Amino acid sequence: MSRNEKNKTLSSAAVKRAIMDSFVKLNPVTMMKNPVMFVVEVGTVIVLLMALFPNYFDSKDRIGFNITVFFILLFTVLFANFAEAIAEGRGKAQADSLKKSKQEMTANKLMGNSITVISSTELRKGDIVVVSQGEMIPGDGEVIEGLASVDESAITGESAPVIKEAGGDFSSVTGGTRVVSDRITVRMTSEPGQSFIDRMIALVEGAKRQKTPNEIALNTLLTSLTIIFLIVVVTLAPIANYLDIELEVPVLIALLVCLIPTTIGGLLSAIGIAGMDRVTKFNVLAMSGKAVEAAGDINTMILDKTGTITFGNRMASELVPVGGNAINQLSEWAAISSIKDETPEGRSVLEWMKKQGKSFDATIADGGEFVEFKAETRMSGIDLKDGRHVRKGAVDAVKKWVAAQGGEIPSDLEQVSNTISKLGGTPLAVAVDNKMFGVIYLKDTVKPGMKERFDTLREMGIKTIMCTGDNPLTAATIAKEAGVDDFIAESKPEDKIAVIRREQAEGKMVAMTGDGTNDAPALAQADVGLAMNSGTIAAKEAANMVDLDSDPSKIIEVVAIGKQLLMTRGALTTFSIANDIAKYFAIIPAMFMLAIPEMGALNIMNLGSPLSAVLSALIFNAIIIPLLIPLAVRGVKYTPMSGARLLSRNVFIYGLGGVIVPFVGIKLIDLIVHIWI
Repeated sequence: MSRNEKNKTLSSAAVKRAIMDSFVKLNPVTMMKNPVMFVVEVGTVIVLLMALFPNYFDSKDRIGFNITVFFILLFTVLFANFAEAIAEGRGKAQADSLKKSKQEMTANKLMGNSITVISSTELRKGDIVVVSQGEMIPGDGEVIEGLASVDESAITGESAPVIKEAGGDFSSVTGGTRVVSDRITVRMTSEPGQSFIDRMIALVEGAKRQKTPNEIALNTLLTSLTIIFLIVVVTLAPIANYLDIELEVPVLIALLVCLIPTTIGGLLSAIGIAGMDRVTKFNVLAMSGKAVEAAGDINTMILDKTGTITFGNRMASELVPVGGNAINQLSEWAAISSIKDETPEGRSVLEWMKKQGKSFDATIADGGEFVEFKAETRMSGIDLKDGRHVRKGAVDAVKKWVAAQGGEIPSDLEQVSNTISKLGGTPLAVAVDNKMFGVIYLKDTVKPGMKERFDTLREMGIKTIMCTGDNPLTAATIAKEAGVDDFIAESKPEDKIAVIRREQAEGKMVAMTGDGTNDAPALAQADVGLAMNSGTIAAKEAANMVDLDSDPSKIIEVVAIGKQLLMTRGALTTFSIANDIAKYFAIIPAMFMLAIPEMGALNIMNLGSPLSAVLSALIFNAIIIPLLIPLAVRGVKYTPMSGARLLSRNVFIYGLGGVIVPFVGIKLIDLIVHIWI
């Protein structure tokens, strides 16, 4: 099944599930978590009782009206529940898939010299398992023996396998991934129910989703507005009685529902849940909704250099001839010395040749004997079949080797090697027998596209700071090439924490990306800590987000989603409040202008009657929620811009739109309702 087909199936299942959940969520205990919609539900029950027992409420003449109001209110509550359920539905479908794969997984537990096949759910922290080609890794762990290619597409969605091996930063493996070649021995690092996949199941289900500070503040505001309008509506009864206007309880309840912020109240939870879901779709696992929302307010980003901004391996970036030799001569001998060199440095020389479009006669090395690098000689190379000896290695070591064979050392060699060293690079000298040809400039290379990514962050108003253990000159070179705003050279773990605390003390929100154990303290201190899935377990446990693709620049997507979450909430709040303004003009003048003719000037909608005005506003109030569900789930499109421009755009689109849409909608509904009643 293709990914598109799978998503289509999940969407269909999610809609059916959401419809059922909409009714399940009518439980008052559940509804009380959303005060605005709880008030609507209470009003729905009261109107239902009045429709069922008209004799007790002296409402025989209003049974049809009461039933109509009841159904409109019921649909209002159900649509709000549906919005939340549909946002949760996609995560639940994903969780079901993960649960199924977890339950079906077995493990080859190593017990002494024998292997016992058990269910993955029986594994404990510290157990050792053997995973061979084609088998699933049964839980989170660390490779302690062997090397294998692992398909992590079940977790990351990426088809390209990654190499996992014992030792280093690439020894961490995740449960639910598959070994596609070779065999590895893995020590479990998590207890049952606490693995990465277990946390992912819990998080995508939304069971542990905590409300963010912004969401709590908005909820408090909505609750306050609800209480205020509840008092206003209650006081309208004696006022209407004084003016000889008949306002029955269903009318007052309908009026209350129209005046309180039901639109944003019904969509608030869906917006938050959908925000976490969008982060998951970018293969970033957020430990809480708070982390997602905090990302939207980020002012400063701290990035570890090695493995984050740069590849972490020193690679050939330039070849510098010495002694008047030509660049083509140097490049040919550098390539020949690297033909059989399987180290990252050796492979990078050949890659450099390819990028530069330079060719060489590889047949020269045919039949030659490769000389491996040794700590004593600090050189590697090849002894050719024709008797020539090619060497590549530390400058002082190659100098001694050339001198021992009676060769002369070029006068500019020392200057070239010193310049490279001062820039933080590693110079490798290349010689053939007694002749020195030049120097290979090795440096930690900036990952492609990083400069453009940092430019995007700058457009978002986010300052970037690179932390590195390199000397200031090297750090400045990398910082300039990468395009970061600032850097800290020769930094230690405590330096990263210090800069984060300094920025936080200035009232700024700080994000940190990293992958090593030394990054863990800073990841924990930051407001948003994004750890790489390929990094150490300590880093992943300290962070509040984990990037399953191990792409440090993914923080840009996380920030954009965080801003989108805040924008969506702000846009719909603006729309909801603007809606209320329109509804005031629709209902209040129509209800009171008979007793107070002067209010006719405010009846700009010219609605048919007080009852049709109430019903029209109530119907519009009910149908606007499902119409806004796609926007709440998908989110408002985010484009990097200043806060002032963003506010102006929201006020114009959602503020003005929030006034115009209900004016038009309520009037059209009233034309139909007035005829009906």
